[in-house]
Amino acid sequence: MLNFFNAFKRVLVGRPYRNDKLAHTLLPKRIALPVFASDALSSVAYAPDEILLTLALAGVASVALAPWVGIAVMVVLLTVVASYRQNVHAYPSGGGDYEIANVNLGKSAGLTVASALMVDYVLTVAVSMSSAANYLATAVPGLHGTQALIAVAGVVVLALVNLRGIKEAGNVFAVPTYIFMFCIFAMTAVGIVQAFTGTLGRAPSADFEIIPEAAFNQGLMGLAGAFLLLRAFSSGAAALTGVEAISNGVPNFRKPKSKNAATTLLLLGAIAAGMMASILFLANAIGVHIVADPHTEFLVNGVAPPEGYVQNPSISQIASTIFGAGSIPFFIIVAATGTILVFASNTAFNGFPVLASILAKDGYLPRQLRTRGDRLAFSNGVILLATGALVLIIAFNADVTKLIQLYIVGVFISFTASQLGMIRHWTRELRTIKDRPLRFRMKRSRIINSVGFSMTLTVLLIVLVTKFSQGAWIALLAMAVLFVVMWSIRNHYDNVAAELAVDDDASVRALPARIHALILVSHVRKPVIRAVAFARASRPSTLEALTVDLDAAETEQTIADWDRLSIPVPLTVLASPYRETLTPLINHIKDMRKDAPRDLIVVYIPEYVVGKWWEQLVHNQTALRIKTRLHFEPGVVVASVPWQLKSSADAQKYQE
Repeated sequence: MLNFFNAFKRVLVGRPYRNDKLAHTLLPKRIALPVFASDALSSVAYAPDEILLTLALAGVASVALAPWVGIAVMVVLLTVVASYRQNVHAYPSGGGDYEIANVNLGKSAGLTVASALMVDYVLTVAVSMSSAANYLATAVPGLHGTQALIAVAGVVVLALVNLRGIKEAGNVFAVPTYIFMFCIFAMTAVGIVQAFTGTLGRAPSADFEIIPEAAFNQGLMGLAGAFLLLRAFSSGAAALTGVEAISNGVPNFRKPKSKNAATTLLLLGAIAAGMMASILFLANAIGVHIVADPHTEFLVNGVAPPEGYVQNPSISQIASTIFGAGSIPFFIIVAATGTILVFASNTAFNGFPVLASILAKDGYLPRQLRTRGDRLAFSNGVILLATGALVLIIAFNADVTKLIQLYIVGVFISFTASQLGMIRHWTRELRTIKDRPLRFRMKRSRIINSVGFSMTLTVLLIVLVTKFSQGAWIALLAMAVLFVVMWSIRNHYDNVAAELAVDDDASVRALPARIHALILVSHVRKPVIRAVAFARASRPSTLEALTVDLDAAETEQTIADWDRLSIPVPLTVLASPYRETLTPLINHIKDMRKDAPRDLIVVYIPEYVVGKWWEQLVHNQTALRIKTRLHFEPGVVVASVPWQLKSSADAQKYQE
């Protein structure tokens, strides 16, 4: 019977899977699409808003350029998708951008890409959950102001779902993702019909006057106007996040893995571009206006909006205009949008743990991240990702506009590095391949990756220039810190491996000259008698019992009990004028080592085995301190002698 904690874990996570069940977790395309594409698909819930918000800095007239900015974003999106279809065929192991950069550009480039991707995955969860919380507050106005708490709860729930396994998470997320796609395209179809029949209404914010910033009183003029357009484009480029997750998740696809991943990428690009175009078309047609602070940047009939005015996201305004605020379709669309934003975080929960496991295998992260949990998911990676996202959500109070400024720097660093790596990969392969059809396909792939490199490098430069002071520097700093941490971990593992490598050093292979056994005694009780028996059975060269004189009366009682039981081992009393246990013991051992440095000292420590957590707090604390300190002493081995108390036997029954 399971104990309480194991039972609680089973309820949350489920029964563990055997290793041979790993194939059970692989995903067909119909499940892989919502699992890996939900991030890119969900970006239509906030990327158009960020474009509109940025253009609004220059006034109402500038907002009309939003569809053209969206077209530029879609061109980049489709180019990146075409480029990554080459990646998944060439590198299907799941290392994705990290593996491509590591193999073709060097370890430093690979680690830079890994740092960028890991930061971006954490931000994906934080941005998606924060945006979902905002949509929930739209549907339920009473929740306004509690978005951070809602986002925190969402991350915790999503982490628990992913701890249950990849396929289980995919089954949970598939239906809502397809519902969201249907809702957006159905809303678009109805909106287009209304537009052509002249029945399409105006958005709730359409008649609001936007107060432009002082630098843009003349609209998008000069260098300032061009800079603002580039900034709007870089904000809309958030729609590209998630594309790289498929190249990192190829091992999770069913066979043929590369082909299925490439097909899923193609579907992702087509659907995401179509949805982005739909939202921007409808937002422009009904006059959606979004600003950073509606109470200072909007004018309604010449005055600021009322104090209780809440600015809704673009999809909410479009749905209320087409179907009516408070209608059933309105609530379905808002609910579907909020749900897909929650599930968009799942893309990161599939990509981050796999990447972390590969980095751990290469020695750049702690090795605990490379092992699969009970449900064959990389549980430690899931927990690490959730923790990072929670920190960001709380630190930025679930503010999407602030978080998104940090967002896409990392992903475009990885995009650019991977495309450059692929160019080098194809160039290297072409030197050895003679088959003409195969060479033609490789040259075509190199051209696609070259176009992708040029485009992603351009976008990266735009993002760095336009977003650095807006918060992108924080993401860059986090990447630099993570790079140094991972490099340090690798150096540590390398140093340990070199230090522990078996060589011709005779001192390592030499047997100790003699073995001295020391038994630690506090009171003469059954655990001590067992420790004496074990020590004698090992037949050491010398055998000695030690007790530290902390209290004169207790020490006298210990000596008397020792003599009364006629224990055939000499008992040595160590003086302790300052009532310390460790110092006299360590000094005694050092004196023994000084006299015979080639000898081995084995210290036997009687310990209680308890069954309740609170019992551990009142037992074994001195033994723990002694063991911890002795681990730093050369030539000393610590042997724990367990004594099972009754509570431990009871606990054992519950575990069987």
